[in-house]
Amino acid sequence: MGAYILRRLLLMIPTMFGIMAVSFAIIQFAPGGPVEQMIAQLTGTNVDATTRIGGGSGDFGAGNPQGSGNGSSAGKYRGSQGLDPEFIKLLEKQFGFDKPWYTRFGNMMWSYLRFDFGDSYFRDVSVISLIKEKLPVSISLGLWMTLISYGISIPLGIRKAVNDGSKFDVWSSSVIVIGYAIPGFLFAVILIVLFAGGSFFNWFPSRGLTSDNWEQLSLIGKVGDYFWHLALPLVAMSLSAFATTTFLTKNSFLDEIKKQYVVTARAKGLTENQVLYGHVFRNAMLIIIAGFPGAFIGAFFTGSLLIETIFSLDGLGLLSFKSILDRDYPVVFANLYIFSLVGIIVGLISDLTYTWIDPRIDFESREV
Repeated sequence: MGAYILRRLLLMIPTMFGIMAVSFAIIQFAPGGPVEQMIAQLTGTNVDATTRIGGGSGDFGAGNPQGSGNGSSAGKYRGSQGLDPEFIKLLEKQFGFDKPWYTRFGNMMWSYLRFDFGDSYFRDVSVISLIKEKLPVSISLGLWMTLISYGISIPLGIRKAVNDGSKFDVWSSSVIVIGYAIPGFLFAVILIVLFAGGSFFNWFPSRGLTSDNWEQLSLIGKVGDYFWHLALPLVAMSLSAFATTTFLTKNSFLDEIKKQYVVTARAKGLTENQVLYGHVFRNAMLIIIAGFPGAFIGAFFTGSLLIETIFSLDGLGLLSFKSILDRDYPVVFANLYIFSLVGIIVGLISDLTYTWIDPRIDFESREV
């Protein structure tokens, strides 16, 4: 197993390099880079944009295809007519576009290897500080949604498998499919209208992760206030998450229940619970575990963008989206790097969990 883990760890290097290289190359052709963003703000309605000059590190960004880093002039950027060419060069230097693309990419990768993500272009704060600031929201939504989803879906899927074809199986499937068909953001709006001071009840808050007086609350009060704010977002996010895991659990158990070793176990006089949880469970849960990393990473990083927006929860999903719109490339690439690295590591952990549940699985003897 040690050799397998070492191979997987070594494979992370070219995998991460490929992800970052492809993303960096795509960004090269994206119009409206940070220089153009700054020019638009300077020539538009944002009178405070000049205060951003001189802030932020400029070695991490990609550029638009016009800014090649070889002494750009004002005419190369839309809306730059009438601006001093020296000022444009100053902007290019600030954002790192006075250097060739391969130098910028090399500097970015070397910094990321040391987990140095630089500073945001437009927020005058380090990227890692921004990510730490948004983590509590994303951790809360992703972790609790995944636990709730799996905690309900797995027992429900097992019961549906045991009672396959019964009335319970039919009506529960209907409810799950209807819930899956309702978009999470639409259900979130319905919840706000019904229970968060919309047109009916005002039982739950409609924004934020905690109340304004959270610091003054007791420990029990803080815990209660925290889950009070999370109730509606988690319900909205979890509604569609039950379907996949529930049906996957049901089908996996149905496949195992039909096998010969289950018939043999029942013939020995074992109870139904002993058969299900002592024999079937370990084999049936392998495919469920395989889907856990993807479900967790999706919920943790990307699945909550609309929910964060609707409930005014400032998490990583909203941060990444706003950073893409603002062409804040240090934040964009840092999030991509961290998300990809975490995803690869969680995938390795998932494989190791396979061997813990079923010792018959041996990755050591297989080629990666």
